[in-house]
Amino acid sequence: MTSSDVPDNRWSDLERPPLNVTSLRRALVRPGSLWTSLDVVTTTGSTNSDLVGRAAGLDEGAVLVAEEQSAGRGRLDRSWSAPARSGLFFSVLLRPGDGVPAERWGWLPLLTGVAVAGGLSRSAGVDTALKWPNDLLVKVPQDSGRLRPGEAPSGEERKAGGILAERTADGAVVIGVGLNVSLREEELPVPTAGSLALAGAVSTDRDPLLRSVLRSLEQWYGDWRAAGGDPAASRLQEAYAAGCSTLGRTVRAELPGGTSMTGEAVAVDGDGRLVLATEAGVQPVGAGDIVHLRPV
Repeated sequence: MTSSDVPDNRWSDLERPPLNVTSLRRALVRPGSLWTSLDVVTTTGSTNSDLVGRAAGLDEGAVLVAEEQSAGRGRLDRSWSAPARSGLFFSVLLRPGDGVPAERWGWLPLLTGVAVAGGLSRSAGVDTALKWPNDLLVKVPQDSGRLRPGEAPSGEERKAGGILAERTADGAVVIGVGLNVSLREEELPVPTAGSLALAGAVSTDRDPLLRSVLRSLEQWYGDWRAAGGDPAASRLQEAYAAGCSTLGRTVRAELPGGTSMTGEAVAVDGDGRLVLATEAGVQPVGAGDIVHLRPV
């Protein structure tokens, strides 16, 4: 049975019920809020692609959520797939142009990571680490089936989510988030993937998780905009460094063009770049894949 065959009944699947769009709108779309609209679709190719295509007719703060994505994308056009209603797959439309210089917009994916991690800490009781530039990591014990809800895992770090930012033709930014919530071990797309459930989340109810994440994103985005996008004045740079598991590790940066660089990740600079201490000296990395070579 596909997601389109499931009756429109919140309790048709007790284990993975649909999101309650009425409740979400009541909680999030209100006067004075960043969020101006919220739509939930049963399935789509990519919420980012949909929102980018519709951006010209939407106000800032539009939110599009999918119960299932058939063509979800990460960085470098990598695919992102998960069973229907097993995660949070959503995109938001932001228009930071008024008061925030374009050169600071590169902080938006990092800001989103900080916001998601904070929201999940409050609502799921899961410590989510940030891997530069856009991955969300959780710790999954070797025998995740024995982990009790709320128990702190001490196992391996696995990717539970990712963030993708795209510019629109009319000068806006669409930020997409994909997060594995209730996936079981046998449902993971690759062995290095994880989920909130496997990390011992106290709750996998997606409604309060989404509310918490979007409220956290609203707060961080508002503070960042009020500071003119300054990552230091808004305390964003400090918060990202505190939650970034890449810092302090020996890493390999696989750079555009097929080259690579190895060194210790020592800082995230004011432009959001990862700073590596290499044999050739200190080198900032603005784009690329980062491979963690040594655990903290």
